[in-house]
Amino acid sequence: MTALLALATSLLWGLADFGGGLLTRRMPALTVVVVSQTIAVIVLGALVVATGGWTEAGPQLWYAVAAGAVGPVAMLCFYKALALGPMGVVSPLGSLGVIVPVSIGLLLGDRPGLLQFAGIGVAIVGVVLAGGPELKGAPVQRQAVLLTLVAAFGFGSVMALIAEASTTLTGLFLALFVQRVTNVAVGGAALYASVKRGGRALPEPGAGGWKVITAALPALAFVGLADVAANGTYALAAQNGPVTVAAVLANLYPVITALAARGVLKERLRAVQAAGAGLALIGTVLLATG
Repeated sequence: MTALLALATSLLWGLADFGGGLLTRRMPALTVVVVSQTIAVIVLGALVVATGGWTEAGPQLWYAVAAGAVGPVAMLCFYKALALGPMGVVSPLGSLGVIVPVSIGLLLGDRPGLLQFAGIGVAIVGVVLAGGPELKGAPVQRQAVLLTLVAAFGFGSVMALIAEASTTLTGLFLALFVQRVTNVAVGGAALYASVKRGGRALPEPGAGGWKVITAALPALAFVGLADVAANGTYALAAQNGPVTVAAVLANLYPVITALAARGVLKERLRAVQAAGAGLALIGTVLLATG
């Protein structure tokens, strides 16, 4: 069950990242974050009311608040690093966030078998290679590397925090709701600060303005809800099995994003990406059977 939930997480995160990447080509990244997460807040709020999740409120929700505060900061650092480039260096480095929950799992007593340890190593290498690393001396700014490492640590921390935010299904709905409210608050503040500095919250009027946002609402809803669902399935995976296994399998999402780009945008996978996808699959089999 842990393996299936974690693989569902990687599928959802991979598709959400692919959708978010497409949307940021048409509108500001912060707007994508705020609007998609606002839609998620509305849906989660309805679920919390319908399931009586409010009764699960307790001190553990501070983990959800922390996850909600760290998430947008990590995402903004990652977007900034991608802008500085090269993406072939930034993207693989960003996937190293898996080290955080894996390390925590080991510290808390997870002891994977020999095959699973091999699977962890193979899968991590596969995920890094699936990002299409540039191995031939691509110029990299120190700021891009630092921002990417901050983002990776943030992504890994969100995984570790959300896994601790609840112990029941109804409590998980409440934890995810609190996380997303915090996401919107932090992201909204960043968007406001960006606009005050001269940035834009909407596409240029000549590019459609509000009409672009309105037309993209279904896609924005998918991105927000897929991201929420991924957090939920990961939390369940981490609670029902070894965190080390759940974290590595959940972090196969760059492979999903690369395959989605191949299938939808007809982008050709580089040889290193194809090799990474193959290694990730081998690592998945080792983890699931070890």
